[in-house]
Amino acid sequence: MNNIKYALIIFWSESDEAFIVEVPELAGCKADGETYEEAIANVKLVINDWIETALALGRNIPKPKGKLMYA
Repeated sequence: MNNIKYALIIFWSESDEAFIVEVPELAGCKADGETYEEAIANVKLVINDWIETALALGRNIPKPKGKLMYA
């Protein structure tokens, strides 16, 4: 799945010394990497695994909502 359309939250974590990527629309879906690019590549794999696991368990896959609002 190379056509990822889920919103991503990307930030640097001093305590982890890594970039963290969270996918808010997929509960618990997150990844990290030493570089920004590595974190993005890793989260693509994790999103695919998340979706495959949800399908195997018969769970619904949330549709991407586009821009999310955060306060």
